[in-house]
Amino acid sequence: MATQATGADPATTQDAVGGSPAPAAPRSTTAARTAGTGRGRTSAKGEQTRARLIAAARILLAGGEAGRFTTRNVAALSGVSHGMCHYHFADRTDLIVAVVADIRPEWITPLEEAVAAPGGYAERAERVLTLLTRPESPDLARLHAALHWLALNDERVRVALEAEYGRWRSCFVRLFRALADERGGDTDPAPLGEAFAAAVDGIAAIGSLDGTVDAARVLRTLLDSLASTVGPRDR
Repeated sequence: MATQATGADPATTQDAVGGSPAPAAPRSTTAARTAGTGRGRTSAKGEQTRARLIAAARILLAGGEAGRFTTRNVAALSGVSHGMCHYHFADRTDLIVAVVADIRPEWITPLEEAVAAPGGYAERAERVLTLLTRPESPDLARLHAALHWLALNDERVRVALEAEYGRWRSCFVRLFRALADERGGDTDPAPLGEAFAAAVDGIAAIGSLDGTVDAARVLRTLLDSLASTVGPRDR
């Protein structure tokens, strides 16, 4: 049962329990901004504790522990009490959904920035291809695999992950929309973007099993082929 919040965050009054050293938590922007006052220190401490719990959750999931993933195990690894974990996360699913959001800057945000940055279609496409052909870290790959497995049995995780993938796919739709605008065409960019996203996902899956696939060449060829279908409006 989740600990009820009272006047102060328990993170300021309850020390970490024993065990192995807790995963380091980054100092958040909010924490840095609010440090210096009593209330600010309380908020900063709470944010740091939450970040430690998410970091521990990532370690367990990336280590292939999805089948044994519990808030108790996460709390033990992060070095805080089980009650503290439930102060910040109502249940196991809340913690998993927090991990889904936590990895966004590692795979979606760079793609969004690559598409939104100044330049014509060719420049944007080149930035996107550079990101897509960059090797994914083993931990992030294992995290994605674990989250997909959890989504099969937890509707809230599925919804959260689906939303993230929708955001990821929309980057490719915006890329083809930029091309259509550039060429003055009336081509619907949605099916082109969705088709390319599906190919990217498929190539990633194949590449994880067969390292001989030239992902860069395949994706560039496909992108060029799809782009060739975008033309000016009929006069």
